[in-house]
Order: sequence, then C-alpha cells, then structure tokens
Amino acid sequence: MSEHSSLARAPATEPAGHPVLEPLGRVSRLHGAADVASRLSALRDWLAADLTDLERDLADVGAGGRDLAWRAARHLLAAPGKRVRPLCVMLAARLGGRPFDGAVRAVAVACELVHSATLLHDDVIDLGDARRGAPTARVVYGNAASVLGGDHLLVDALQRVRTTGAAPLLASLLDVIGAMVAGEALQLARRGRFEPDRDAYLEVVQGKTAVLFRWALEAGATLGGLPASSVVALGEVGDALGMAFQLVDDVIDLEGDAGKTTCADLREGKLTWPLVLAAERAPTLAARMRAFAAADGDVPPAEARALVDAVRATGALDDTRAEASRYGARARRRLATLPEGAPRAALEAVVDAALARRT
Repeated sequence: MSEHSSLARAPATEPAGHPVLEPLGRVSRLHGAADVASRLSALRDWLAADLTDLERDLADVGAGGRDLAWRAARHLLAAPGKRVRPLCVMLAARLGGRPFDGAVRAVAVACELVHSATLLHDDVIDLGDARRGAPTARVVYGNAASVLGGDHLLVDALQRVRTTGAAPLLASLLDVIGAMVAGEALQLARRGRFEPDRDAYLEVVQGKTAVLFRWALEAGATLGGLPASSVVALGEVGDALGMAFQLVDDVIDLEGDAGKTTCADLREGKLTWPLVLAAERAPTLAARMRAFAAADGDVPPAEARALVDAVRATGALDDTRAEASRYGARARRRLATLPEGAPRAALEAVVDAALARRT
C-alpha cells in the first residue's frame, strides 16, 4: 500500500467545528487540487483528537493573564491559523513512533507561540491593520500591548520547552528566535527603499521563516527518537518547506483584486521574489518600485494597480510559483529517504497543500 493510500483510507469528513487545516483544505478544493484536499481531510480525521488537544492548549495560553498585553496575544491566537508548524512537530514525532504526549504537545504549542509572537511584532513594524480576517491586535489594543503580547508568547514558549527536560531543544529554540530577530532586522534595514537583491531576500526568508519550520521538524524528530540522519533530513525538509511557503506568500500578495491590498509587501518595504524577478527583467519597473517604496504607502490606487499589472506582465508570479514548486520537490525528495507510512504521507500532503495555497 502506498503512503498516499494510507491516509486516503480515512473518512473524508471533517470533525465538526475543527479549524485546523481547514484553510488549506478549502483553498485546495476551490482551486482544483482535489487530491490534496482529500488527503488533508483524511489527515484531519486521523489526527482529530491530537489537533483538538492542540487547539485546547492554545486556547488556554495566558488564561490567567489579565493585562492588556495578554489580551492582545489571545486576540491573535483566537483567530486560528493553519497551524502548519505545530503539525510538523506532531508528524515528525510520529515518524519515530511517539504519540502526541505531554512533551510533544509542549513543543508543538511552543512552535505556534513563537510564530504568533513574530506576527504580533511584525504587525507593529509593518503597521498592519488586518490579519486572518480580523483587525490586528495593535489596532484593537495598541502597539505597545501588541509588542508586549508577543514578548509574553516568547517567554511562554521557552518555558514550555524547558518543561520537557530536553535542554538541547531549549538551546536550539533560543538560537531560532535569535535568527528570526536578525532576519526581521535585516528586512527593517532595507525599509523605504527597493534594491533587488536575491541574496538579501534568501537571507531574510531563511531567518524569518525557514528556520522555524526546520526547528519544528528537527524537534519533533528528536522527541520521536529518530536517528541523527533522519533528524538532519527532516531539518532539510523544513528549510525547503519554509522557503516554498514564503514564495507562495509572495505571490499571494500580488494576486487577486489589485484594488484591495495592492502590493502590500512593497508598501511595507519588503523585498519579495516576484518583485526581484520583475525588477531584473524590466529596469524601468525597478525605478517605479523604488518610488513606490519611498512613498511610504502614499500612492494613488490606480498607480498601485498599474504597478502590480506591470509586475504580473513580466511573468514573475508564475516563475515564483515554479520556484516554490522546486523547493517543494526538494522537500519531497528528502522525505522519500524516510520510512514509508502515514506520518510521511501526511508531511507530503502538508508540502503539497502549502504549494496549492491562494490565500
């Protein structure tokens, strides 16, 4: 039996009210990736109890905290994300035969908290007004509360990992947080100007995105007792998945109705892969992007739409999705070196779903 069929055997119904993976599954169904949607539905059923426990733990985060910062943190956590990073922890541990016990749950929750902390901080830095279909915490509670809420989550995450007694995981998570801060600082240093630089882009994404995916899979594999070679392989899967995830995010920023959040990444001074490709292909377009970034968001909507249309015309969006697919293929090749079975098939489904996203 193939690893795909080991998941496909599960019922294709979703546990009532279960939010985890539904955003990925819904997107896959809407855009014709029926196989991916079916595998995600089977994955939800297979891990229903574990995913429910994860959401329960996340709902309890900061329950005793009454200050404004904790309220800001819980505001974000109450709007379910895709939970891809904690899912990676869970599945990597299962590759080694370890269930979703207390230690695995602690690390999975910690992974989501670190991710959420960076979102709270990013929204302050980027002056973000909406996230996950709701006003950002900084809009509701203020910038200071949002920053401190992110700090609460980072401390909570480290404390949870410490409770596992796995000192190497705590040390490596500190390194991950340091790398994420460095990535954000590098991105901030380039704010307000547009200089297409592939190396700078890759450095930022490695620090801000890929490093946490890597840690999630390595931590899960470590807890699962997998051999060192498998831990390394899963770390490489995490790197590739993180890069693919960010590349797709870059495309999403430029897809859809250009009159809504037109070119939000460039408005926020972010260097993205399709913008780099478009600038390389059309030097005059690069000058327009620099002017757009320097305007700090004060650009007429019609001009913004025209810029997005010009970027699309270079073929940069299609080529960025193709680049994401190459990273996805790299992740699948490394997964193919691991033992067959439902956990590996589930991770392959996560990779494919990440590539299929449109929102």
